[in-house]
Order: sequence, then structure tokens, then C-alpha cells
Amino acid sequence: MSDARIFRYFKTSPEIIRLAVMLYIRYPLSLRNVEDLLHERGIDITHETVRFWWNRFGTIFAADFAAEIRRNRIQAMRSFRHRRWHLDEMFVKINGVKH
Repeated sequence: MSDARIFRYFKTSPEIIRLAVMLYIRYPLSLRNVEDLLHERGIDITHETVRFWWNRFGTIFAADFAAEIRRNRIQAMRSFRHRRWHLDEMFVKINGVKH
């Protein structure tokens, strides 16, 4: 679904809505903490607005966020497979004796 259709009736820019919801999803912050963080960045919204955005867009952004985490995890596992060491491929010294 395109961003234009999702954010059609909102005056706030989609970037700010996405930032507020993703802060709430990604980090263990309360709604008031998200409000404070955005206020420090010059974005003046209330915690009730963040709650409304979370109820409206949370599932959409959470699904995108979960898919991104899965992609990163799979990519890390694939790259780790090529870098790992096997004990039978290296010499191990136990009590000063090479085995």
C-alpha cells in the first residue's frame, strides 16, 4: 500500500508519523517518552496523538519492522556460516600438548 493512500487525511508529514510509531515500537518507551523525544526535536505533538497513530499504523509498521529484522537475521546467519571455525580444522593445545 502506498504512503499517499495511508496518510491521505493527516496534516502531519508521513515521516514524523513513521518516526513516532517506530520509536514506540522499537524501544521500550512510554507514549510520554516519545512525546518528549519528539518535542526535543521541535515536533510538538501530544502523547494521545502518538497513541492514535500507534493504533492506526502500528500493525503496518510492526509488520515492516519484523520483516526487516528477519531479513537482517537471515543475512547474518548466512554470512556467519562462511566465517565459523570447526574444531577439527584447527589445532587445539590442551595443557601444553598439541592434539
